[in-house]
Order: sequence, then C-alpha cells, then structure tokens
Amino acid sequence: MALAAQAAHRADIGIGGIVVRLHCDDRGFLDSLEPKYAGFTGEFAQPDYEFQLELQDNSKSIKDEAVSVTREGTSWYMQRGDFRAEWNVDTRRGRIRQAPSPYSLDSVLRIIHTLVLAREGGRLMHASSAVRNGGAYLFSGVSGVGKTTMVSLAPPDVTLLTDEMSFVRRESEGYFAHGTPFAGDLARPGENIRAPLRGIYLLRQGPKNRIEELRVAEQVRGLLANTLFFANDPDLVQALFASSVEMAARVPVRRLTFVRDSSVWDLIGN
Repeated sequence: MALAAQAAHRADIGIGGIVVRLHCDDRGFLDSLEPKYAGFTGEFAQPDYEFQLELQDNSKSIKDEAVSVTREGTSWYMQRGDFRAEWNVDTRRGRIRQAPSPYSLDSVLRIIHTLVLAREGGRLMHASSAVRNGGAYLFSGVSGVGKTTMVSLAPPDVTLLTDEMSFVRRESEGYFAHGTPFAGDLARPGENIRAPLRGIYLLRQGPKNRIEELRVAEQVRGLLANTLFFANDPDLVQALFASSVEMAARVPVRRLTFVRDSSVWDLIGN
C-alpha cells in the first residue's frame, strides 16, 4: 500500500521499540498528541510502520460500539464508529480515517500493537506495571480490581511503566516489559524504559496481603483473560494461546491478594 499523496506533516511515536510514523495534513492535530505521548515521540531515522492519517468529522457515538479487526490476505482492516483503518503487513504501510480525537488514534495504535506483538510472542495486557530493583512486575485484572491503586501505592524506588496497558515483548533473553503512554486514572504516561519481566500478579482484594501459587492452567487462563486482543483470526489466536503457555513456563504468574495499603509492596521485588 503506497502513500502516494504523502501528507505535509509527520509525527513519530515509538513504543516498546516499535516506531509508527503518522503522515497528516493537520499540523495542529499532530502537535496536540505531544502531551498524551510525552516521552514517546521524536525524530526516528527509520520507522517500522507508516500510516496516512486523515481526519474526518464523525458524529457517531462510540459508546457500546464494537471493534472489528479482520484480515484479508496480507491486509488488516480495523474499524469502530470513530475510525476505519487498513494496514498491509508486507509493505508495513496503511491508512487511518478517524475522528479528530487523540483518543481515536490511541485506540488504533493499541490495536496495531496487539497484532505486531502477537506475531512475535508478546502482548498488550490489561495491567499496570512498574520496575523495582531492575525487574518489571505486572499487576493485572478486571476493571476496578486495583491496577492503578497498586502503582499509586508504590514506594519512591519504584518506576512507573503504566497504570493501564502493559507492553510485553519476547526477546532472545526472555520477556521484557516496556513503558507505555497508554494511561488510565493517573492520566500520565509511564517512563520510556524496559526491564526484564520477573513476575505477573493476578489481583484480588482481600483482608490481608498474600501471594498464592497457581496451577499452570490457571496461569494460562489468567494471561489470556487479561490480554488485549480483537482480531478475528484463527492463526493469530492459536499463536497467542501458544505464547501464553510459554510465558507461564518462563515467568512466575501468581495470585496477589492485597489490602489497599502500601504494605503490599513489601512482597514485591524484594
């Protein structure tokens, strides 16, 4: 897919070592992305993926609007009420038509990263994450269980990667967690750093802090249940399942029951 009529302005967003370049005629919109992606934008010599971004007025409500992600050959098609996008995995180029909102673009970028990561054995997870003593720890679970609370309770020696959406890549040395700009209630991006993934905790609130071992099947189910993934594609679904089994074998996945108190961090990373 060629970018024949390349737009006048561009912006590069690099998350987890994957650089997406946006071409857009609206310089003001690209400038408005800076606060949301602070620390993750810049000038990169060579992007991994390029997209022509077209802004369109769209009055449709996205509330309860389902996301559709399908593949035809080497092309992916993604749509919701506020955006339509297509992307060719061979040329690494595509086109995004969306409402003039940074939040619409944020959704498209998340979907693109889920597809890229699933192919290489990584994933985006509904999880907060942070670095302590050189290792990264993920805190995952359903909305309201305490993902943001966990990182907001962290002591000063802990570095935030994200309070909302954790980025995990599989590398030759193992699994690494990367900081992301995908923010939740804290409304601020994480630090643009990476660290080896040393533990994944499936959260539950309770009367006291404790860590429980889980059976392998429970670990894999926990990983799958908290992975962001929209694609209606059997091959990629199978790849995601296989990578969940491998991740559970290489990274401790445990249940963390906790009280909403900073004392829970006595159990993490020490």
